[in-house]
Amino acid sequence: MTLRALTILALLSTTFTVEAARPNIILCMADDLGWGDVGFNGHPHIVTPHLNEMANAGVKLNRYYAAAPVCSPTRGSCLTGRNPFRYGIPTANKGHLKKEEITLAELLQEQGYTSGHFGKWHLGTLSPAFSGKGKGRDADKNHMTPGMAGFDQWFTSEFSLATYNPYDPANAHCAAARKGDMRALFWHNGKPLAKPLSGCTAEMVMDKAIPFLTKAAENKKPFFAVIWFHAPHKPVVGHPKYMKAHYAERPETEQHYFSCITAVDAQMGRLRATLRNLDVAENTLLCFASDNGPEGNPGPSGNSRGTAGKFRGRKRSLYEGGLRVPAIVEWPGTLAPRVVETPCVSSDYFPTISSLVGVPLAPRPYDGIDILPILKGTQQKRERKIGFRFGSDRTLMSDQFKLVHNVGNLKRRRSDNGKVPVAVFELYDLKTDPSEKKNLIDFHPRVAAAMRDELAKFVNSCEASAAGEDYKEPGGQ
Repeated sequence: MTLRALTILALLSTTFTVEAARPNIILCMADDLGWGDVGFNGHPHIVTPHLNEMANAGVKLNRYYAAAPVCSPTRGSCLTGRNPFRYGIPTANKGHLKKEEITLAELLQEQGYTSGHFGKWHLGTLSPAFSGKGKGRDADKNHMTPGMAGFDQWFTSEFSLATYNPYDPANAHCAAARKGDMRALFWHNGKPLAKPLSGCTAEMVMDKAIPFLTKAAENKKPFFAVIWFHAPHKPVVGHPKYMKAHYAERPETEQHYFSCITAVDAQMGRLRATLRNLDVAENTLLCFASDNGPEGNPGPSGNSRGTAGKFRGRKRSLYEGGLRVPAIVEWPGTLAPRVVETPCVSSDYFPTISSLVGVPLAPRPYDGIDILPILKGTQQKRERKIGFRFGSDRTLMSDQFKLVHNVGNLKRRRSDNGKVPVAVFELYDLKTDPSEKKNLIDFHPRVAAAMRDELAKFVNSCEASAAGEDYKEPGGQ
């Protein structure tokens, strides 16, 4: 028996006998939604009444971070509790979720949950013989479906689809879709759809999620649902109803972008209403966040009109705008409404949910922590720092300070051999300077030195994980 099998067997030996001790869990995520792209974070035009209501009724996380500034790595962190560089997905369309990883779906499945994935996957190919990204994606090598990761039901696309009428070749997201290849779009439980769908992509996703939740509730079965919307990732195609109702006076590019976010908001309202109608809202932990900051560098372009608010950077950046995203956690009757300023990260889902259902963590490095005390207001400090990596850049963040090792910004100093590039270290006090305008590296040398050492240890730990150290059996290979 493998180490992974032995570990799961040991961890899952605890089984609940009281139904009430097993809350339902739903993890929702938008794609490329900037921190400032929602009403509850102050956008002056985007209409998000249901998310605003959820933010007022639940816990609004003002310092919630995606584990990476691009989509695939963050998604894997949600399911594993680990930094993307540990499990082999350092960026989008690279690698796949390794079979040796333990996912939330697998953990909860063994605790009697039924599990479903709905929407964008992006953690592997859906067929060993095909990828919408073409031959370069190496479909066989990177084959990993939601079903292989512990999900009982799944209605999934390999990667991003147009936000409206995704089956229309005019809105195609890849060459295969332009040719009408159904394999490039949604798959349902291992097979591509036989007929194309039309309309709102977010609604398509919720159309499959709600029957799953309804059946589980009617059967009094605890459920774990992952609902990962495609909006507002490119191709951004506006929702005609919301373009006309809310944004007719805005520029056309904004009409497209703003309306597809309002469409996601409508589906979140539909989801929350369903939970109330099924009488399971008070036994359901419902989370909403984004996978990274808004598309566009150095600013909005085309139909991608997102904003990171006051924060520096955007998607693909380790500055706040690339990592800090809108987030809400709602659990009526358990979590009182509040605003949390303590840093949290997408890697926290796994340890929090593991603790919630009484299953100890496996003996391997986890980058998230149990944030339930933070959500309840009994803990104000995170204590443990958060590490981030993207390409050659890396960052370490505490409750107050953020150390940025930005290889993209190079100083040059003269040496005997001429000009030698030196990577820049930057230090910011996020409590007084959340926009990261003033580099304090020369003002806090001890803080910077300690954080540099800890950052190096974090990177070394990730490298060991990537080399397979976490999967070795004790005393063997």
